[in-house]
Amino acid sequence: MPSGEPARRRLRRTPPTLKLLCISDHRDPLVYNPHIKERFGDVDAVVSAGDLSFEYYDYVLSSLNKPLFFVFGNHNLEQLARFSRRSSAGVLPLESAADAPALGGIHVGERVHVERRADGTRLLVAGLGGSRRYNDGGNQFSERARAWRVLRVTPRLWYNRLRYGRFLDILVTHAPPRGIGNREDLPHQGFRVFLRFMRRCRPHCLIHGHVHLYDRNERREHRYADCRVVNAYDRCVVVVDGGESSSPRNREKLSANGTAGT
Repeated sequence: MPSGEPARRRLRRTPPTLKLLCISDHRDPLVYNPHIKERFGDVDAVVSAGDLSFEYYDYVLSSLNKPLFFVFGNHNLEQLARFSRRSSAGVLPLESAADAPALGGIHVGERVHVERRADGTRLLVAGLGGSRRYNDGGNQFSERARAWRVLRVTPRLWYNRLRYGRFLDILVTHAPPRGIGNREDLPHQGFRVFLRFMRRCRPHCLIHGHVHLYDRNERREHRYADCRVVNAYDRCVVVVDGGESSSPRNREKLSANGTAGT
């Protein structure tokens, strides 16, 4: 890219290559391990799709010293109230450090976060936590309620489109999209609104959890509307090659490796 190009043009670039450690739902012994840095020290960021403890986040953060983006699932909700929309930026307040160890983890639930990188690029991350409503538990939503909460982040997505030339790079959810890697029982059904979101906003990838993969032969990833849909259950490593644009051609370069570090 020419050195004389205006700064606002450079800000439109997607990070050329990203290596993400994705975790969800289960404390993986290869992550919660003294050798975590040897296995995953080369990742650019950590993405959690929920249902994990803050103690686990604290261990990952302190071991890898990389940005951690997370949403809440439908379990481990003790700290959920601290991250309401009334919070300033989705980052835990300093005065709460004593009783909430995941200080520095960035909550992206119903928010759009812009991560500024050393190479001058911007990583655009949004999150939509929770699951389908199936009982009176917390952080559960009907399809209509989930669609309404998607609308609440729409203005910021359009701001991204105008300033950076794209809506989003990564969408983090807890529940999967409807019909893509979900289950047919109500608690593990996905949301249809996520399908519409992928068609319209064209993120590089959607990273979710909630659906447990007990069989190593179960399919971990799918593709929909040029978006890679990855189930982060346990842990997997996703490599995103964004190039200098978010075009479908560049998205074909996306790759994921569910056994990295083993």
